[in-house]
Amino acid sequence: MPTVGVDLGGTNITTVVLDGDEVVGRSKLKTPTGGDRTGVADVIAAAVHDALDDAGATRDDCDVLGIGSPGVVIDGTVGGASNVPDFQERFSLADLLEAELGLRTRVSNDVTAAAVGEHRRGAGRGHEALLCVFVGTGVGGGLVLDGAPYEGRGGAGEFGHLIVRQGGAVCPCGRRGCVEAYAGRRAMTRAAERARAAGRETIIFDVMEEKGRPTPTSSVLAEAFARGDTLVADLLDDAVAALGAGIASAVNLLDVDLVVLGGGVADRFGDDFRVRVEAAARPLLFLQPPRVRVVPAELGHDAGAVGAALLARDLT
Repeated sequence: MPTVGVDLGGTNITTVVLDGDEVVGRSKLKTPTGGDRTGVADVIAAAVHDALDDAGATRDDCDVLGIGSPGVVIDGTVGGASNVPDFQERFSLADLLEAELGLRTRVSNDVTAAAVGEHRRGAGRGHEALLCVFVGTGVGGGLVLDGAPYEGRGGAGEFGHLIVRQGGAVCPCGRRGCVEAYAGRRAMTRAAERARAAGRETIIFDVMEEKGRPTPTSSVLAEAFARGDTLVADLLDDAVAALGAGIASAVNLLDVDLVVLGGGVADRFGDDFRVRVEAAARPLLFLQPPRVRVVPAELGHDAGAVGAALLARDLT
């Protein structure tokens, strides 16, 4: 029986239909930038129907839905997600989607779901302990320990909110010095806007207009970097340093042997970015010589949705 998995991101809602181990249907819709949670649920429902259509299936062919959501997930409820409209105050996303779609719904943290996808079907196959770090609109983390996802009491894996600079830059979460304050695309955009207002030369916003994008997407930043924009280079230096410090801290605590690096920013800047992050982490690791490897995610944009679908199957 097909299983639907949804990855709710700050930019896109990515949906897959799994039949066995094979992705047989996909859809991608833009995440609303305004409105309320009901509007977000409506777009999720539309994405589910689009993916089922692509798979040649209907809602009646499925009995469970998995969704990976940003924020702190506890028993189907979500709260504290700053990248999705009206997801700050805790509410039951499972109940909302079950009423909308009539499918039993398992809600997991989005990067925990991605970590499960990579562990079972991607770069983490064969590893019992891994950290998954996704750098996109924000920065998320997911943990697999002893072969199973580790969610704690709902807040485990919040890698983006490790403090790497005491009293540092303001994060979208409101605190200072988080990894996400330097490596998340939203925070990088804010830093670019402040730099431009202060008179710093940059072509970021020219490239944005050329591409017809309302905000500087990962592809915009990558294009500006390829053209020699020094502001993007400086922003990337800050992102690499923050990610390296965060990864080293997490590895020193948990002694995982694998870090899977993915997300829109990491994917767009490619292997050079990954190599730089690994190099930044290595001198900060307690165990020398380092035993951990930083590897690229293999499932790309499907990781979170595939992992959400796999976790939903646990309900059956």
